[in-house]
Amino acid sequence: MSNSRKLVGHLPSAGVIIVDEKNRVLLQLRTDNNKWSIPGGAMVLGETTEEAAKREVFEETNLVVEELSLFNVYSGEEQHWIYPDGNEVYFISIVYVTNRFNGTMKVDGIEGKELKFFDINNLPQEITPSNKPILNDVKNRFKHIFSLKVGKSI
Repeated sequence: MSNSRKLVGHLPSAGVIIVDEKNRVLLQLRTDNNKWSIPGGAMVLGETTEEAAKREVFEETNLVVEELSLFNVYSGEEQHWIYPDGNEVYFISIVYVTNRFNGTMKVDGIEGKELKFFDINNLPQEITPSNKPILNDVKNRFKHIFSLKVGKSI
């Protein structure tokens, strides 16, 4: 994967805003920058964005996502990222939202070191820079997203 990052420069990724029954958002504390972000990551060749989002959620949280609704697509300067190995990319981030998931939450210990649900109005200060516009949009759409009842499609 690191070779494609060096060659491409733009990297498609998928992430998921997971909302629990208390209308809180799941974030993971990343091991590489010690900041919080939604679960997600780079797509692999041949994968759809939905497959990537579900795979990344499972790998990072042990949760199985049952349904996804497109939230937004993010690109440009705000999606700039430098990996610990020095590879530099601009993500094209396809972000989904769901309140339909199951399983026992478990941190992977590789990419994340903690998982926690947060009230959208009480997020931690240390947010991964590429996630700031995503979480700002969640706050701006708070009433619409969080007024839906668990079990109904978002």
